[in-house]
Amino acid sequence: MSQELSRIERPSAAQYQGKRKLLLAPLIFGVPAEATEGVEILRRYWEQVQSQISSLERSLGPLRRIYHESLALGGEEGLQQLGLADQRSHGFAAARVESGAVLEATEDTEAFLESLDLQRCMMLPLASPTVAARLQEWLSDATRRRYARIGERIDATLQADELGLLMISERHQVQFPPDIEVFYIAPPALDDFHRWVQRWASEQQRAHEEGMWKAEAPDSDQSGGPGGPGP
Repeated sequence: MSQELSRIERPSAAQYQGKRKLLLAPLIFGVPAEATEGVEILRRYWEQVQSQISSLERSLGPLRRIYHESLALGGEEGLQQLGLADQRSHGFAAARVESGAVLEATEDTEAFLESLDLQRCMMLPLASPTVAARLQEWLSDATRRRYARIGERIDATLQADELGLLMISERHQVQFPPDIEVFYIAPPALDDFHRWVQRWASEQQRAHEEGMWKAEAPDSDQSGGPGGPGP
């Protein structure tokens, strides 16, 4: 059962006593440092995520397990790996570990690396439609296996009456066991971020097209046109 926290009231502790509970926080990346508006929205997003998690902890109990996509290691090694990948989620995870939570290994190494390599292959220009189709089938299968193993890791480690947190991209395909109550964290800044990404992408596309047009347009000063030198 999945519930979106921006649309429900804070759950009562008695309602979920003895059950396994999992908070799901979308990971958002890819904001260029010079995109000041996007950077500010991202900062606000993480503040709101942490606020919602703290509010739920007051209702459901303290966070006991933390799962983060791309981490095949848990504990201190996982924290070190996370520190190299994402400073925002690393700071949050480190603080919760200090308070008693356990950072769990989330990914199966081989399944994760296989998916990563295939995604890179799909970014290359391919001449053969057959090769492209087979790579897509391979990627779909690898992605399915990757997410299945994440679900298995959560199922094997999240215990009765515990509260866990999964930080993962919005387009994930993890299927959770039916006895785990899943709460989807969706602070207002998440919608702000989506709208900003659309605007930013449109602006980048427009700038690219204008740059292409200027590069292809004849130079009036050299073309012999009005104001330019004659033949």
